[in-house]
Formats: sequence, C-alpha cells, structure tokens
Amino acid sequence: MAKVLILSGAGISAESGISTFRDSDGLWENHRVEDVCSEGCLDTNGEATKKFYDARRADIEDKKPNYAHKVIVELKHQYPHAITVMTQNVDNLFEKAGIKKDEIVHLHGFLTELRCRECDEIFEIGYKKQDDCFNTQCPSCGGELRPNIVFFGEAAPKYQIMTSELNECELVVIIGTSGTVLDVTYFAQLTDKSILNNLEPSDAIDDRYFTKVYYAKATEAIGEIAEYIEEFLKDI
Repeated sequence: MAKVLILSGAGISAESGISTFRDSDGLWENHRVEDVCSEGCLDTNGEATKKFYDARRADIEDKKPNYAHKVIVELKHQYPHAITVMTQNVDNLFEKAGIKKDEIVHLHGFLTELRCRECDEIFEIGYKKQDDCFNTQCPSCGGELRPNIVFFGEAAPKYQIMTSELNECELVVIIGTSGTVLDVTYFAQLTDKSILNNLEPSDAIDDRYFTKVYYAKATEAIGEIAEYIEEFLKDI
C-alpha cells in the first residue's frame, strides 16, 4: 500500500473550465441532478440522460489539465509506489496530464467509457456520442450500454480500494472536494498526517482535524502541498 493518498474532487478541474457537479440551485448545466444522475434515471429518463452525458463528453474534449493536475502526475511518476492518486472526477484531465490508466482510480466512473448493463464489459469511446458507437447494444452480449458513471444511489465498487488505501496510508491529501459525498473529515482522523485544500471552507468538513489547511485555488496551493509530500516521504 502507498504511504500517501491524494484524493481530488471537482475543485481541481474547475480551474480548467469544467463545471462543478452541483451548484447552489441544485442544477448542473440546467439539468436537475435527480433527472440525469440518480439511480434509475436510465429507465425513467433514458434519452435525456444519454444526451446529457454525450454533451459532457463533448465538453471535455478541448479542456486542458492545469498546473495542479500536472504536479500531481509528476509526483506520482517520481514516487510511483509511495503515492496513490484517486479522484471523484469523471473527466480525463489527469490522463491528459500524462497519468496512465493503472496509475489512477476514478471512484465515480469515467466519462469517456460506456459499460454494458448486462455483462459489465467496458468500452472506450472517447468524446463520441453513445449512439454513434454501438447503436446502444453491447457488441459482446447484446445488452444495453450506459455511461460508465456511478449515479447517486448506486454502489461504487472502487470505494473498497479507497478504504484499503486509507487504512494503510500515513498522509491523506484532499484537494477540491466539498465533503458532501465522502466524509473527508473522517479520512483525516484515520491517518497520521493530513492536508486539506479547498477554495473556501465547507460546512461538511471540520478542518480542525487536518494537519495543514490551504484555502486557495488548487493551482496556487499545489506547490506547497508538493513540497510537504516530498519532505514527508524523505522522513519515512
């Protein structure tokens, strides 16, 4: 298990122009979250859900990784066995910054992939529309395809990996997450050292439990965070 776990959320990609998941009005790009991002939406609102994720795919095609993505990827490549990188984000900005598929865990799925609802086989489609790829049917079993995204109310299988890493790591670094989906305050209590970097305080996070707190853009804080990680790894 890695000594350092870096977990990022929507805040790290916001600086690259990707909309955060939920604004104060409960909408995402003028869609109600419940209509296109909740368990069962494929059955009750299938076409709208599919079109929504088609649009999200098209939206990230020209987005570029920012300085924070690049520094985290550099750290991972410098300390491949000591650092685990996880993200709640479904975009591919870390991949665009140079991280390989087996070097990052996307906890909530990956926007450029489809998954079969029957056999669970995953297909990479890039930025294409879903219907332009397989005519909605799985080429392996004929089952219905869906965006490879974890909707609210669905199980998130990769949480098991996160739990294992949290139980073993000695430093957890939280960047750009409100704490409403994952209890990052609890994560800080599980580790010897912890870092929190958000644009502003969140009601869902008690920052008193963190060793270091940076309220700033990720691109502004990542330099000091990287220095802390490197010093930490030298001492263990």
